[in-house]
Amino acid sequence: MVFSSFTFLFLFLPLVLVINRWLPLFWSNLFLLVASLFFYYLGEGSLVLLLVGSITWNYGFGRWIPYLKSPIWKKVVVGICVVGNIGLLLYYKYLLFFLENIGWIDLLSPEILADWVLPIGISFFTFQGVSYILDVSWGQEKAERSWIRLGLYIALFPQLIAGPIVKFNEIQTYLRSRVIQTNQMVSGVQQAIRGLVKKVLLANQFALVADAVFKTSADNLSTPIAWLGLLAYTLQIYFDFSGYSDMAIGLCRVMGFEIPENFRHPYIARSIRAFWRRWHISLSSWFRDYLYIPLGGNQKSIFRTYFNLFVVFLITGLWHGASWNFVIWGLLHGLFLILERARWIPVDRFPPWLGHLYTLLVVVGTWVFFRIEALDESLVFWQQLLFWKPSGDPYVLLFLQPYFWLIFLAGVLLVTPIRSQVEGWWLARAPLAWRWGILVSVYVGLFYLCLMELSITSYSPFIYFKF
Repeated sequence: MVFSSFTFLFLFLPLVLVINRWLPLFWSNLFLLVASLFFYYLGEGSLVLLLVGSITWNYGFGRWIPYLKSPIWKKVVVGICVVGNIGLLLYYKYLLFFLENIGWIDLLSPEILADWVLPIGISFFTFQGVSYILDVSWGQEKAERSWIRLGLYIALFPQLIAGPIVKFNEIQTYLRSRVIQTNQMVSGVQQAIRGLVKKVLLANQFALVADAVFKTSADNLSTPIAWLGLLAYTLQIYFDFSGYSDMAIGLCRVMGFEIPENFRHPYIARSIRAFWRRWHISLSSWFRDYLYIPLGGNQKSIFRTYFNLFVVFLITGLWHGASWNFVIWGLLHGLFLILERARWIPVDRFPPWLGHLYTLLVVVGTWVFFRIEALDESLVFWQQLLFWKPSGDPYVLLFLQPYFWLIFLAGVLLVTPIRSQVEGWWLARAPLAWRWGILVSVYVGLFYLCLMELSITSYSPFIYFKF
């Protein structure tokens, strides 16, 4: 079940919100946990037991760790818990990739390969479990005494499938005490609708062109169409993922939880370093706190800092998927970060327009490796981008209708803060009698447009479901 489905919007979500609104805290936590596990069960079936097992594993070790007095034994126990979490991720997400690369994939029968599935959201709930255990072992958090509260932290359905990755200290206050206020609900509904608009009205439209381009053999693409497809994918992945994050954050707020933002207009960044402060903020923060800083961060030699960045972005690439292209994508971002830190690319001296252009070229160019799974196909696509070819397969032209160009223009504008600026400017100047009536009409109208689009289009999952 996805957020942009009628079953979720008109059955599951209303029932959860109405029932949860009138429950006292303990029963609210229990109800939301059961609803979240049921939400996962509807999509993954018996694999919900994997999620329950992950919760129980981290709960048990979290309760045990504070009683260990020996530093050595504490490290051993924490190591076992972390390895158990990461081992689960490695098994489901990377075992086939490993066996294929060492030539042992034939050891598995075709039946096993056909039935192999990647549990949705495993990268996200695994990282939340690891962050909780490490925070407890470092003394930054007290071990949670309630299995229900810890379970709700890990499995809360709005952010279970594709984040944001929430740290325990960012949500524990709301697990113990929360009041759902009217202005909070209104704000949450607005953000959730904005997320739905991003997914349904924008990302899905860009996907039509991006999919048509990337499904066409790169040899048959003209240079303009290759660039158009790449730009369409650039907009698609942003509006798709940030749309999910907006819906998750908005729905959590409606239920009384405040979780941090996950995107802050990343395409207006003027360096790769700034880009990663704005893109998938919860993931980059996780790697900073639980990998980069423990490795030494930038507190040791300059070469050790470069090595730490290399490791972080190697794993960042692998985290996104079991493919060498994801590794290349991650390492390229790490390389440009190192070059910026070494001042070989002096972004602090660039005029704003040049810094912005440089960042966009790197980010957009590296999306090729993110979108295409095979390395040889990626390189052929890059040839089409770099070496002018005026003609190619005309199939993609069928999608280039006036409506697409209107959506494309809207997408280019909305990757900037223009929406919040215009809304803020209007609210500050509009007559009070009109202000909220017009605002409600706009959001209701956008929601209606999303429903109309959903009624005539086919199922389109969120991109980050596969990660």
